[in-house]
Amino acid sequence: MQIELIYEKTCPNIDRARAALLAALSQSGREPRWQEWEQNDPLAPPVARRFGSPTILVEGRDVAGEPPSEELPSCRIYADEDGRVRGAPTVASITAALSPAGGGANARMHFASMLPAVGAALLPKLTCPACWPAYAALLSSLGIGFVDYTPWLMPATLLFLAVTLATLAWRPRRGFAPFLLGAVASNVVLAGKFAFDSELAVYTGVALLVVASLWNAWPLREKLTCPSCLKPGHPA
Repeated sequence: MQIELIYEKTCPNIDRARAALLAALSQSGREPRWQEWEQNDPLAPPVARRFGSPTILVEGRDVAGEPPSEELPSCRIYADEDGRVRGAPTVASITAALSPAGGGANARMHFASMLPAVGAALLPKLTCPACWPAYAALLSSLGIGFVDYTPWLMPATLLFLAVTLATLAWRPRRGFAPFLLGAVASNVVLAGKFAFDSELAVYTGVALLVVASLWNAWPLREKLTCPSCLKPGHPA
């Protein structure tokens, strides 16, 4: 994998970028190897002059999701998952870029882990024996045999919700706020389905669970504008 660190020699955030890159490589189980380019070096490739300092590229793509620019390179300002300003990319954004498809596989994993929980939450409880013939007829038309799954519905729902929460907690892309929202959603689903028998609560919980997964899987995009850095005499 091609990993490049672009910097300007007077930039005060080079060591921070190196430390974040080293930590991300360690978390990803990769060797601590990358190519560095100093922007003013005549041997540096043209792409090194199309990003601010510091910039980390993985397979030619900026880990913060910004395209190259034809404007004068400047120092970069990033915002982390909590909105705090920092001078180097976050470990989370670098780790996401180092993962398959630049984090796309992780996003698909979040959605895949959510689907069984949503399905279990929306399954009806077969608590009305008089309705069983109707369910049997419907399933038979689909080529599926009738099974009273009600005794296993609550354990299955608990299991699938636990898997979804574990996925939200594992390598959180946006802090633990999506995990907390997912925990609230799971409690709403369980209470609505097994305590109050409320479809409104179940659908509300499912909607919140989808929002939590979308929030956690949404691609990180970090800002890099620093107009003051372009002033004459300002170190890049």
